[in-house]
Amino acid sequence: MPELRRRQVLGWGASLLALSMTAMTHDLLAATPASPAPPAELGTALPGARLVGTGVLRFFGLRVYEARLWATAGFNPLDYARQPFALELVYDRKLEGEAIAERSIAEMRRVAPFSEEQGRQWLRMMKQAFPDVVAQDRLLGLNDGTGKVVFLYNGRETATIDDALYARLFFGIWLSEQTSAPALRAALLGQG
Repeated sequence: MPELRRRQVLGWGASLLALSMTAMTHDLLAATPASPAPPAELGTALPGARLVGTGVLRFFGLRVYEARLWATAGFNPLDYARQPFALELVYDRKLEGEAIAERSIAEMRRVAPFSEEQGRQWLRMMKQAFPDVVAQDRLLGLNDGTGKVVFLYNGRETATIDDALYARLFFGIWLSEQTSAPALRAALLGQG
């Protein structure tokens, strides 16, 4: 009889766990909006922008940030550098701005080669553009399609650069076929 009682208790426990997990999953799904609202700064910078796609960058299984690609209708990913769009990163953890800038240079080299001098200039600019971040901080890069890039941190402009090669290589970190994160690229382009 004790064995039967033990099985019943374990069965009830498993049932309660399953019910609570189902309820918790339902609550999480209900609390998650189907699509995030466009950042306020896109109202004037990129009117009519819509969410193309969103994805999460993970490092050793830990969430680093959620990336969101905003563009107007007709966005062509094969010619991303010559089109207006915005790439928004919402961070999940604390990171140093200098480390973000240095990693950006390394990732840009995967897209295409550039000179050491260009790399030094771009690194200086990105150290200004990317402050230290904590969870829920947002970095937004606006590409105007002609080579001008504006960076914003939590809605406040931090840097501007007018350099078509930089724009192509920087946004290529996420959007080029040479990206180190092809699954994230596919998600951003609405293909994943």
